[in-house]
Amino acid sequence: MFKSIVTILFAVTSLFGAKVTQENWEKGQTFSHYLEAHNISIDLINDISKEDQQFLSEIQSNTKFYELSESGNILLQSLIPINDEMQIHLYKDKRKGKYVFDIIPIVYEENEYFANIEINSNPYTDTLNTIKQAKIAKRVGQVLKNTINTRSLAKGDQIAFNYTQRTRLGEIYHMPDIEVVKLTTRGKTKFIYADKDGYGHLEGAENTSFNNEGNFIHLVPFQDRTKTFGMPLRHARITSSFTFRRWHPILKCYRPHHGTDFGAKRGTPLLAVYDGTVSYAGWMNGYGNVVKIKHPKGYESLYAHQSRMNVHRGQQVKKGQIIGYVGNTGRSTGPHLHFGLQKNGRWVNPMSNLQRASLNQKKFTKVVIKHAKVNKEKLVKLIDSNSSTYVWDETTSKQSRIGG
Repeated sequence: MFKSIVTILFAVTSLFGAKVTQENWEKGQTFSHYLEAHNISIDLINDISKEDQQFLSEIQSNTKFYELSESGNILLQSLIPINDEMQIHLYKDKRKGKYVFDIIPIVYEENEYFANIEINSNPYTDTLNTIKQAKIAKRVGQVLKNTINTRSLAKGDQIAFNYTQRTRLGEIYHMPDIEVVKLTTRGKTKFIYADKDGYGHLEGAENTSFNNEGNFIHLVPFQDRTKTFGMPLRHARITSSFTFRRWHPILKCYRPHHGTDFGAKRGTPLLAVYDGTVSYAGWMNGYGNVVKIKHPKGYESLYAHQSRMNVHRGQQVKKGQIIGYVGNTGRSTGPHLHFGLQKNGRWVNPMSNLQRASLNQKKFTKVVIKHAKVNKEKLVKLIDSNSSTYVWDETTSKQSRIGG
């Protein structure tokens, strides 16, 4: 969908003199302000479904977006990201004589790249100087952090790695995913694998192994979680996970799913995941009966589709306190809890922050890194063939892209 839109944008540009520009979303700007700035009636907002209106506030300050305008500064189309996967599509329908709003997936290119870095100062600085891309240098530093002692690296040591990178209209889009890092220091070689959150795991470290599928397994010592978030209900069963892009079972279109759904019987008690203050208790469109709780350090939790709420706005609650009961209110296919978690106003994956009660008795949590052995073999072949490092400011130099 996005590719066809981009094609249309540039076709219109060449045929009719319209132009495509990249803009930044200003701090404090609202969608209403944006419409007014382009002489578009804010009545458009009334045509947007209540469920989609909630995404208008997801546009972050300094977000880069694209506009197609014709002479006279008349807006024809705009593509405004609301997260890494979805974007607002606002366009002028000349046949109907009005502007139309939609939310569509962002389509981007994703390719694999290779880099071989010689250490002269430190991994971050040397990676940045070599490949000219700060996001990749930052990710490399994250993979190595708490995995090796980077201060022990000597001048002339080598780090080589393969990674996947998304691009949008030729520009870096989102953080890269490092696959494997090979570190050569003082004649010794180490391999480090990155998990889905970008943290490194050293091959050969204690409690590490490969399974029959070639996946890397690391049993990470379990830490005391008594001061972290608990689960919002007992005997949790996840039916739908957090994602920036999900096919909505009722609306029949792609929409973000900013939370985790837990299947449970109607009337199952809902528990506050941490101490806090109830910031909202009432009806919230497609979410039905909702309770929201503000917690320390910028966190706020949301409990939707309740059959009955057990708290009121302004009430102080404790971790584990019953704040309501599972129901089927709002837009829902059956009794369940939709649980959302925000940090400093941005949605985060609840399961990266919640502590499953069932894990309290375990000494380790399992980290699984898929295709680790295959990615390691791929990296070794690239090194043995003397592949060249991809440099991001040399747009014509594509020879080091894997498969390119």
